[in-house]
Amino acid sequence: MPILQPDQIYQLLRNLTSPVVAITSERSGKRNGMIADSAVRASIVPAIPRVSVYVHKFNYSHDLIFDSGRYVLHLLREDQFDLIHRLGFTSGRARDKLAGVPHHLGTLGVPVLDDCYAHFECRVANVMDTGSSTCFLGDVVAVGHGTAERPSGTVMTAAHFRANMPAEWRGEYEALLRAAQAYAAERSRDIRPLVWRGIQGRE
Repeated sequence: MPILQPDQIYQLLRNLTSPVVAITSERSGKRNGMIADSAVRASIVPAIPRVSVYVHKFNYSHDLIFDSGRYVLHLLREDQFDLIHRLGFTSGRARDKLAGVPHHLGTLGVPVLDDCYAHFECRVANVMDTGSSTCFLGDVVAVGHGTAERPSGTVMTAAHFRANMPAEWRGEYEALLRAAQAYAAERSRDIRPLVWRGIQGRE
């Protein structure tokens, strides 16, 4: 069996990537939106829906979610490239990325995008430190699917996005990916034990 190089292993692991999702958050009136491809279903029990998502610690959204214990995860459609560029290619520290994006406050007081394939309003149930990021396990407390104008569609996958993004975005995308990988490489081994405040004292 041939020995695979790190880049080859990385390409194989890309087969495990989730759909492209938009994650919104809010803390003390500050709101933000970001793009991720690290969200997965975290429960097989229909009556206890859960999702988890990994958020890098350098993301502005990370601290908003960690401090508030709330987020909304949105599945996007294959035609929402512009939204991915808007929410995923710049930092929320620099500007209000949700300005001009139709949205409303949901059940948890977190922005819900008006136009998406589906959304899941989540309350953080637990966390896990990965060194460079935090895995947020969320209890789904409210769900929406589509809009009156666009009741269905096809969910955007990471593979579809990479294969079909506008050519003029590719250089910027690859530079951002390299920067994220460099950040993670320096911090991934520094894993800290965490006990989420919501479960402290249960035992």
